[in-house]
Parts: sequence; C-alpha cells; structure tokens
Amino acid sequence: MAGLQRFGVSMDEELLREFDALIARRGYSVRSEAIRDLIREELARQTAADPGAEVAASLTILYDHHDFERSNPLNRLQHQHHDIIVCTTHVHLDEHTCLEVIILRGSSAEVRAAADALVSRRGVRQGHLSCIPVEVLP
Repeated sequence: MAGLQRFGVSMDEELLREFDALIARRGYSVRSEAIRDLIREELARQTAADPGAEVAASLTILYDHHDFERSNPLNRLQHQHHDIIVCTTHVHLDEHTCLEVIILRGSSAEVRAAADALVSRRGVRQGHLSCIPVEVLP
C-alpha cells in the first residue's frame, strides 16, 4: 500500500459498538480494513452510477411463471441485448414461483435499461440489480 496515511475518526459510542459488532460478524480483525472496504464499496457504487462506466452486474428477479412466461420476455430480451447478457440461471422455487439470475456486462446505462425493461414486465414480483465497476479500485 503506497503512502499509508493515518487519521482519526470520532463517533458516538453506541455507533462504534454497533460497528464493532458488524465487523466482528463479518470476520474483520481490525477496524482499519473494515473502514477501507466500506470506502472502496462507496467509491465503486459512485463509479458504477456513471452511465458510461463499464460494469458487471447481476439482476435477480422473482416472478410468477404463469403470468411472466406467456409472452416470454426473457428470451426476447436476451436476443435484443445479446451483447450485454452473459448468462442466466433459472430456478423453480415452487409450483408458481421462479427465480432468475441474469449476469450482464456493459455500460451502466445499457445494463440499467435492460434491467428496467425486464423488471417492469407483468408477473415480476421483485427485481434487484447489483452493479460493480469492472475497473478495480485501489
């Protein structure tokens, strides 16, 4: 780590206790690494929000296959966006409910547009898009 800098952080005792409990649950041995990871995560989130940033993403959708699959939007969407959809995984949770995880890679704007087009379809109960910038942060 080039040019390591030390700095102090002041915070309320209760907030610090909650932070210490969080980092203990996650397996951190020191606060410094946990703080570095939180900063990296926020910087990555800001980078991924830039419409031109290249991102890797996972879109998770939960849907009722009776309503959703009548028009087969996933197949159509994959053909329309074959350049950014890398792969999909489909799981049957019960007789009516399916979970689909779609891996995408492209500009943040393209990935978000494709995700919005899918999540807004009839039959989709929930959708969650998680994007990370392809460029690795320090």
